[in-house]
Amino acid sequence: MKTVFAELGIPYLIGGSIASSIHGFPRTTHDVDFVADVKDQHVPALVAALETDCYLDDELMYDAIRDRSMFSVLHLSSMHKADVFLVQATPWAAETLARRREKVFRLGEDEEVIYVASPEDMVLQKLIWFRMGGGVSDRQWGDITGMLKVQAEKLDYAYLRRWANTLGLSELLNQALSDSGIELPPAEA
Repeated sequence: MKTVFAELGIPYLIGGSIASSIHGFPRTTHDVDFVADVKDQHVPALVAALETDCYLDDELMYDAIRDRSMFSVLHLSSMHKADVFLVQATPWAAETLARRREKVFRLGEDEEVIYVASPEDMVLQKLIWFRMGGGVSDRQWGDITGMLKVQAEKLDYAYLRRWANTLGLSELLNQALSDSGIELPPAEA
């Protein structure tokens, strides 16, 4: 998918458990979550590029674009699924896409470049999912605290606090920081 997005000039990033595993503690997952700025004009080319190896439904893609929701692509031989979430029309979504990080992976002798959500944006997204799930998911909370622990020295705490406040996540972020053993200096508190 990421190769097709790149070839078609579709801005994307990988989020979800793949990104939280990259930034925190690895864990298994059954799918790949993409956030992409797919437009109506991209659908025919996406279908043409993927239909031989994948199951996808162009009508569901058009619906997802219209509703700014998501669509899935299923790779037939491996049965791996990719969920493609459409970029939302919000300032935070735009900033998240702009702040994505380039990651280089070696696959044998080849290098693979992917774009991944920043650790700060993944912490915020996972806090949103945790809240949406009623605040009971140990898996989501583990992803959050794992990223905070691993990335503690590298995080942009001013960014985290600003968006947590805007998104109504300040209390959850403070709890996650505390559970991760992170005490911010007074200037950043």
